[in-house]
Amino acid sequence: MQQRIWMSLAHMGGREQEFIQEAFDSNWVVPLGPNVNAFEISLRDYLKEDKQVKDENRELHVVALSAGTAALHLGLILLGVGTGDEVICQSFTFSASANPIVYQGAIPVFVDSELETWNMDPTLLEQAIKDRISKTGNKPKAIIPVQLYGMPGKMDEILTVARKYEIPVLEDAAEALGSEYKGQKCGTFGEYAALSFNGNKMITTSGGGALVCRNEENAKRALFYATQARDNAPHYQHSCIGYNYRMSNICAGIGRGQMFVLEEHVERRQAIHDLYVHLLEGIKGVKVMCQPEESVFRSNYWLTCITVKPEEAGFSREDVRLALDKDNIESRPLWKPMHLQPVFKDVPFYGNGISEQLFEIGLCLPSGPMLTNEDIKRVVDVIKNLACKL
Repeated sequence: MQQRIWMSLAHMGGREQEFIQEAFDSNWVVPLGPNVNAFEISLRDYLKEDKQVKDENRELHVVALSAGTAALHLGLILLGVGTGDEVICQSFTFSASANPIVYQGAIPVFVDSELETWNMDPTLLEQAIKDRISKTGNKPKAIIPVQLYGMPGKMDEILTVARKYEIPVLEDAAEALGSEYKGQKCGTFGEYAALSFNGNKMITTSGGGALVCRNEENAKRALFYATQARDNAPHYQHSCIGYNYRMSNICAGIGRGQMFVLEEHVERRQAIHDLYVHLLEGIKGVKVMCQPEESVFRSNYWLTCITVKPEEAGFSREDVRLALDKDNIESRPLWKPMHLQPVFKDVPFYGNGISEQLFEIGLCLPSGPMLTNEDIKRVVDVIKNLACKL
């Protein structure tokens, strides 16, 4: 059997081991230390590179955490979300976008996607807000848009709705480090934003995440909650519930090294996407998801995704997935929408059918930066062989 082609393996740039060894040599093997501080600064500086943030003189602070889920959870805590509150969340996403809402005893309200970016539909967002106010007498406490598969959503329209109703935005940019909307980096749009450094993301810390905050005061509050909410006292005293969410100095050493190759990873994934577009051109019923306007959207193409229309292609998404698996190639269906998940079957949903349709016909293809052009051609050959059998 041919060598396994994985969806998205981590790629080490070379300096990670240097920073890890430095942590061992200095005995900094705890959830604080020089690597954590340096990693947070490098992330902050990277996010502040874009022109709009500089022009607005926007202050950004980053808190490195144990997971992207932890970042979303802390963001909700800092926004004051509590029992009985409603939080609007994109339905077409991974469950980690929605689970922290329930951690707080709050209620998710799911909103469907628009077809151009597959992200939160601004029109449905406003409909959902109006309807929740009408039904409950209260507006939702927060909005969680997701930059799905690295594709920026229609942030101008989403933020316009959010400002109109004075509802804060917690941006889920877990898959979108390196992506941009109108020259502004994803992870800088909301009152808070969550990043992920899981093993399959743009960069990795093995497992980990970060919360992006608009000012130092909120970053300090996030750090307080992330380190068990210990009061300023000579003894262990706690006036509120805290969490063990801080990133370790060892993991931060990996992330610190990864920052040196972040742009290489973005460029390689974009090149892989372009190769898929070229090689799959002309296959009926198979379409590669692409950014709508290059002057507005810059996707990191964390994962290249395709849709397969069986009535045109003569084969289904599932036929492609099984054929790839038979050839020892990993792929997976697009996210199953949250409103279809058994655990969320009773929560409010405002839909147009787009996420359900995409789940039925969509597939994520191998896209990691370690893949060669020959690997991509092998993936495409499997799809072409299906088309040739018709």
